[in-house]
Amino acid sequence: MSDTPVTGAAIRVFLVDDHEVVRRGLRDLIDDEPGMEVAGEAATADQAVARGPALRPDVAVLDVRLPDGDGIAVCRELRSRMPGLACLMLTSFDDEDALLDAIMAGAAGYVLKQIRGADLVAAVRTVATGQSMLDPATTARLMRSLRGPGEAKAPEEERLAVLSERERAVLELIGEGLTNRQIAGRLHLSEKTVKNHISRLLGKLGVERRVQAAVLAAQAHEHAQAHEHAQVQEHAQARDHAQPYAHRPSPAHTPAPGHRPGHG
Repeated sequence: MSDTPVTGAAIRVFLVDDHEVVRRGLRDLIDDEPGMEVAGEAATADQAVARGPALRPDVAVLDVRLPDGDGIAVCRELRSRMPGLACLMLTSFDDEDALLDAIMAGAAGYVLKQIRGADLVAAVRTVATGQSMLDPATTARLMRSLRGPGEAKAPEEERLAVLSERERAVLELIGEGLTNRQIAGRLHLSEKTVKNHISRLLGKLGVERRVQAAVLAAQAHEHAQAHEHAQVQEHAQARDHAQPYAHRPSPAHTPAPGHRPGHG
């Protein structure tokens, strides 16, 4: 028996997907697993929001694309009613933009629809125990690949301004994908102190998960890099424009070879 949210209780899973065949396959897969059960299903966003809270699931497996909305909005709404709910997003390769929005909505993880059954079960068990299926460093790289430096917004940088110098250092290492223990070793702090710093910085940023904070930090970093790059380019252009004049030889001091004064 694997770990479950409550000792001796099965992990209750809520399935939200508009394809009946997909839901049936997921139900069969989960119900066959020890310590797991399907608490209910929904085919639309409206059904999910209406049924979810009454079912009191531990994990919601949500399709990002739904016929009357999207799983991201459902994730946000369900978690506002059930803060302890872990949302696992089902996505395809072309859903990367939606993935970032899902992270900021509080999703605990995402899996591709092409995932193997055993891996999906493992993902459900992982998020059910309060862990994340989102790696901060990977998510930050994804964000940079999707949004050019020029698109990074200054508000993220302003939000980070409320952090202390130590909290910003901790956040930077979170963005590199380091664990609490690794951060403690890097900054010569105890793990408990690192955990306290993380709790405070999440509260100041108004987010619940460390990966959300890492995305904000990456966006602010991209904005700063874009600004610095623009300044470097501006200085380079000014220098290149001035160089022809600065290095042009003076005719009075550099006579042409063979030229004799007084002869035309």
